[in-house]
Amino acid sequence: MIGLAPAAHGGNRTGRMFTGDRSGDFLYRALYQTGFASQAESRSRDDGLTLAGAYVSAAVRCAPPDNKPTPEEFRNCRPYLERELDFLTNVRVVVALGKLAFDTYLGILRDRGVIRSRAAFVFGHNREHGIAASLPILLSSYHPSQQNTSTGKLTAVMLRQVFERARQIANATAPL
Repeated sequence: MIGLAPAAHGGNRTGRMFTGDRSGDFLYRALYQTGFASQAESRSRDDGLTLAGAYVSAAVRCAPPDNKPTPEEFRNCRPYLERELDFLTNVRVVVALGKLAFDTYLGILRDRGVIRSRAAFVFGHNREHGIAASLPILLSSYHPSQQNTSTGKLTAVMLRQVFERARQIANATAPL
């Protein structure tokens, strides 16, 4: 999974993405329900939560003011995400949580010459994007931000469906 950035009062404070904030409450509940997490919530780095067949990262490494990273922050942090992607050798599916994470991942693929342009990939909730036979499937999802969840733009059922699909893809696809 690729999110936007650690929340100031969540991941930035606890040292683990989506931990100790409402976005994480929403996300880890869906991950637990679909077998990717050992428990339905995460409050601190040492709360016993473990992920199974999943890894969480972010497009930006620090909590940006007003949760709006600048282009410079994206540029400065991107090498960290690229290295993480290089180290994860058995990825079968990438879940982009939000359009900014989606665009960041596709930008990496474009700059590596894997895709010509991001234009062929349209962001939408629970949309599946096949990129190349040798690459993971890309699933896009609305971000589990409080703004999206409190307005009903993203519901618990909708997010769980994304990870149910991710589970299906992971189980059906040979490791890369």
